[in-house]
Amino acid sequence: MTRKKQGKSKSKGISNLTNTILSILKKERNQAFNYKQIASKIGVNDASSRNQIIKKLHDLLGKKEIEEVERGKFKAIVNTEYHTGILDLAAKGNGYIISDDFDDDVFIASNNINKALNGDEVEFYVYKRRKQGKIEGEITTIIKREKSDYVGVIQLHDNYAFVVADSNKMYTDIFVPISKTNNAENGDKVLVKLEDWPEKADSPHGKVIQVLGKPGDHNTEIHSILAEYGLPHDFPKEVEDFANTLDTSINAEEIAKRRDMRQDLTFTIDPKDAKDFDDALSFKVLKNGLYEIGIHIADVSHYVQEGTVLDDEAYERATSVYLVDRVVPMLPEILSNNACSLRPNEEKFTFSAVFQINEKAEIKDQWFGRTVTYSDARFSYEEAQEIIENNDKLSGSEVLDQAEKINTAIPEDISISGKAYNTSPEVAQAILKMDELAKIMRLKRMSSGAISFDKVEVKFELDAQANPIGVFFKTSKDANKLIEEFMLLANKKVAEFIGKQAPKKTFIYRVHDEPDVTKLANLQNIVSKFGYKLNFKDKKATSASLNNLLKSVHGKKEQNLVDTLTIRSMSKAEYTTDNIGHYGLAFDYYTHFTSPIRRYPDVMVHRLLQHYLDGGKSANEAIYEDKCNHSSNMENLSTKAERDSIKYMQIKFMEAHKNESFVGVISGVTDWGIYIEIIANKCEGMVSVRDMKDDHYTFDQDQYAMVGRNTKTMYQLGDEVIVKVKNTDLVKKHLDFNLIGKAKTEV
Repeated sequence: MTRKKQGKSKSKGISNLTNTILSILKKERNQAFNYKQIASKIGVNDASSRNQIIKKLHDLLGKKEIEEVERGKFKAIVNTEYHTGILDLAAKGNGYIISDDFDDDVFIASNNINKALNGDEVEFYVYKRRKQGKIEGEITTIIKREKSDYVGVIQLHDNYAFVVADSNKMYTDIFVPISKTNNAENGDKVLVKLEDWPEKADSPHGKVIQVLGKPGDHNTEIHSILAEYGLPHDFPKEVEDFANTLDTSINAEEIAKRRDMRQDLTFTIDPKDAKDFDDALSFKVLKNGLYEIGIHIADVSHYVQEGTVLDDEAYERATSVYLVDRVVPMLPEILSNNACSLRPNEEKFTFSAVFQINEKAEIKDQWFGRTVTYSDARFSYEEAQEIIENNDKLSGSEVLDQAEKINTAIPEDISISGKAYNTSPEVAQAILKMDELAKIMRLKRMSSGAISFDKVEVKFELDAQANPIGVFFKTSKDANKLIEEFMLLANKKVAEFIGKQAPKKTFIYRVHDEPDVTKLANLQNIVSKFGYKLNFKDKKATSASLNNLLKSVHGKKEQNLVDTLTIRSMSKAEYTTDNIGHYGLAFDYYTHFTSPIRRYPDVMVHRLLQHYLDGGKSANEAIYEDKCNHSSNMENLSTKAERDSIKYMQIKFMEAHKNESFVGVISGVTDWGIYIEIIANKCEGMVSVRDMKDDHYTFDQDQYAMVGRNTKTMYQLGDEVIVKVKNTDLVKKHLDFNLIGKAKTEV
């Protein structure tokens, strides 16, 4: 037998050692390290590895990529530009950084996340380009954690525990010492606070600050949604006590300071299940032939005074949160449902915008200030809609004349004819005239380039135990649009009144930037699969094109998908003191004045407006900009919580329909599967590519499709398919489908 020649055994090299050393030195670029410290950070302690490190340090020193600041201690030579941004993690652990320094998001591989978590503000550097041509970077410093509290399920062991976070963007479990489990039982849903992340630990350390209950229990899951976003569900006792001591009487001394409009015909139109009414309309025909229309808003700022615990709590909340089965109000009930609610047959203190308007819906005079009003009647949208639909006295001539003058067509959603309305009470006549004026105002707004978003809202019919027993869709009709137009008018005119004053005064605006061209291009790519074309030649063409798209998909299977994608292509509306106008509404000036019971920015707008009406100087812009940022952030969290509650309820609804087949539309295609939205109830779930057993399917990015290798069967964005429920996960809020096949389409 021939013996193989024996040589010296080669030690295993440390992979990617150059980048590893440079990463360590760049991450802590103000500190010097020797080879032992670097070896410790890498996690090696054998002689061979240490020798490799020493050799590599001298190689890098020779290449002038590092410097020896004292004998045996090295620092990175920093010729790299560092940037800051916000980390957006994907479910698989990789992420992207959104930074003002780059037009495109910067890809961050999971091994370069360096303990940053989703939403964190981070420092990073760009070190190479990926094969796809996109820039890639590495996080060096966590500037600010986006959050420290996470919801998850606790797993108890003898001397320690782990919390497995609900969020699929939390890539690590959280270690909890047994002494900090807060008496949680194994499997409980808990809220855990991060306390530390030791350098050599794989997981952050934390403590349980609240036991939420058992996973899957309805109240547990709803409270978990609120806790995940740091949203409260109860008021502190001192806030409730303070609110209950307020003088809510309509007293003569305060009435004397206000414009008395109690004799004017006034009414509210709200959803039939509304509990708080923060806006009312008044109507009066003047001797000069004009119509005096008042938009009256609950005077929340009269009761919520700055510097009180009530105001502090309202500011922190910034908004009411509307979950599927409950409302988490911004203000205690004594205010939201009583003192500040413009209930019928009650006098209330209000803040009003009063306009004199002619038959062409032109504003001839305006007045803003504090008032006292009396609501004569309360209408639901359905009741007001019945008045509008059952009338034949309005020929719609004013609407038609106005359309002819501005040379535009009447949108399909403006109805100007109906049946006979047998009675003609004063309020009904007011509603009919205001409906006519609202349609003219809407027509003008749309012709100016406003975008008509009438996205279908999913609503649930719940039983006594808050179980979903039915799904229905909320659509906006004439009565809704009547209220919308007059609220828009008040918001617009209040913003103009302050915004056009000289010298400039600090004010709070609701702004909406123009859409991003890249997002519009992506929208075009997707909607082209359905046969739609968009025109982005200029601002007006873009608006007209988007409106035509939304009109074209109305009532079609792809409507919800296209509506959603179009909204996502838009910039986010936000609060700021820097007025850039509102693109979606086609307004140069816009604010939020009309909902102070549920939005804190409206409270601030009332205060600032009264301050300027009293002749006050311009308020501190920096202070109000900070308050605007806080309000925008809280609005964003509230929106996420509301979406999560809808998703939770959709999955709960589908649990009772596991054996049924549903027709759905493919709403998304990825390399791991296809997303399908059921047409009948808008519930969205996923079919994993692993479960598509009839062929080997691969993702075709260009066609937004999953294509079978052998059969060439294609499942493309927008296709109708038949699915059954495979699995419902209330905890993760995830719905899995089994794909039955393509739906048959009638010719």
